[in-house]
Amino acid sequence: MSDSTFTDEQITAVQGVVDRVNSYQESAPEGTVEANLREGLTEVGVELGDDQVRSLTDAIEKGGSVDAAQVLG
Repeated sequence: MSDSTFTDEQITAVQGVVDRVNSYQESAPEGTVEANLREGLTEVGVELGDDQVRSLTDAIEKGGSVDAAQVLG
């Protein structure tokens, strides 16, 4: 999937994965957030580039609410 070419359905799916991973990231060992994010994206059938996954991972690891559309924007 190329940058900024996301359907509303894809963003909704990515946001669901981000919310799920974000809900338990505080106690997750290093590397777990990215691994779980990649696994969740595979489950929902959305492929992101490594830089996009890293951006989402960084945002999740910083804590607080994460807006996937804004991070991927």
